[in-house]
Amino acid sequence: MKNFVKIFFVFTLALFTTQSWTQDKNNPWQFSFGVSALNFNGTNYTSPSASIDLGPSLFNEYFNVTDHWNVQSSFSTVTLTRYAENGYSIGFRASVNKFSKLGDTSITPKTIITGDLVLTKTLSALTFCSLEPYIEVGAGQSFVGGDNDYHLNAGAGVSYAVSDKVHLKLNTIYRHNKKNNGIVSYVPDIIPHFQHNLSVAINFGGKDTDKDGVYDRHDDCPSVPGLPEFNGCPDDDGDGIENSKDACPNAAGLLEFNGCPDSDGDGIADPNDACPDVAGLAKFNGCPDSDGDGIEDGKDACPDAAGPRKFNGCPDSDGDGIADPDDKCPNEAGPSDNAGCPNPTAEAIEKLNELGAVVQFEFNKSNLRDEAIELLLSVYEIMAKYGNTNFLIEGHTDSSGPKAFNKKLSLERAENVKSHLVSKGVEGDRLSTAGFGEDNPKESNNTRKGRIANRRVEFKVVE
Repeated sequence: MKNFVKIFFVFTLALFTTQSWTQDKNNPWQFSFGVSALNFNGTNYTSPSASIDLGPSLFNEYFNVTDHWNVQSSFSTVTLTRYAENGYSIGFRASVNKFSKLGDTSITPKTIITGDLVLTKTLSALTFCSLEPYIEVGAGQSFVGGDNDYHLNAGAGVSYAVSDKVHLKLNTIYRHNKKNNGIVSYVPDIIPHFQHNLSVAINFGGKDTDKDGVYDRHDDCPSVPGLPEFNGCPDDDGDGIENSKDACPNAAGLLEFNGCPDSDGDGIADPNDACPDVAGLAKFNGCPDSDGDGIEDGKDACPDAAGPRKFNGCPDSDGDGIADPDDKCPNEAGPSDNAGCPNPTAEAIEKLNELGAVVQFEFNKSNLRDEAIELLLSVYEIMAKYGNTNFLIEGHTDSSGPKAFNKKLSLERAENVKSHLVSKGVEGDRLSTAGFGEDNPKESNNTRKGRIANRRVEFKVVE
């Protein structure tokens, strides 16, 4: 009895101090069935009968199957246990065994019926070669014929997982009964013994509503299919962040943005990016400032050319205080009342008229002579410089020929000059024409030199 108390204490201490989490918790019920064998030898029980020798000590000839074990080939034991927590399970075992060996002594075959309450504890930390050890303690009652007795149990075994739900189990139980007072004759008494069991165990009772492989008991999202790494909760966009912690569960993103994407790679998550498809700046909520003038493109009238805020981001290339889009002469300074273009100076007008005075025409014709075409290049340059100024082209003739003819000829000469300037690039709507015939001579028509001087054009600014 003292040895048993020591063994029972050791098993009980191990049971309540060993941590384990690997007992099947998804399917909390386990039913096992199998074969068993009884061994009365080596139980440290001294028989009062001299004819019965149960060995000199505990575990004496423990593995001497041939001489001492009462092996039963048919199913003889069933167990039903319920998983609790932390590797602990509690349940009930029922066994029916025949025995005809008491130590080295053969007796008339008898039948023992036992019922045990069992408490088991898996020792997952000691698992080796896929074999998980476990220990158990318990208590029960045995029946032999009309006799019965109570007993305390201690045992150990190993479990091999064939699958999540099927295990093979091998264990040994030591039963120490209350009445240790003798085998005067065998029938009225029950004595200590070992029971060795080889069983097939089936786990069941787990519920997986969403069929995601994570049982409801451990599934934080039991109604929605998910992933084991997220305790059964989903990660719809596959970015490694479960939906409940993902600010953008339907678009794969980055952990630093709480699962939201940064499509343009500007360091601003799409939900906070006013321009998610174009890389921009944080101070503009992710929108760009392409010209770097401090005005975001969406509010910049000239997004590709840097300019000050007072011109809505447009430049003033000539510095005349008029933004380039509103400046008809963006590269030359001019007043606002002339749309940013310079007004022709008196010197410019004088130069035009000097050129016009020497623009030559054929006698009584409106055709431009070759030397006149070259002179008009200088006229074009002046008109281009003053790009917002309108000019009047006046045609004049000498007094040769009828007056009506001269009137018509002078207008044709002005029109030919206009056509030539327009062909060079002067806007046609800036040029108007008038013919004065012989009415405004520059010199006397009485000399050949005077008549040549009077066949001319003059240029005037139209206000």
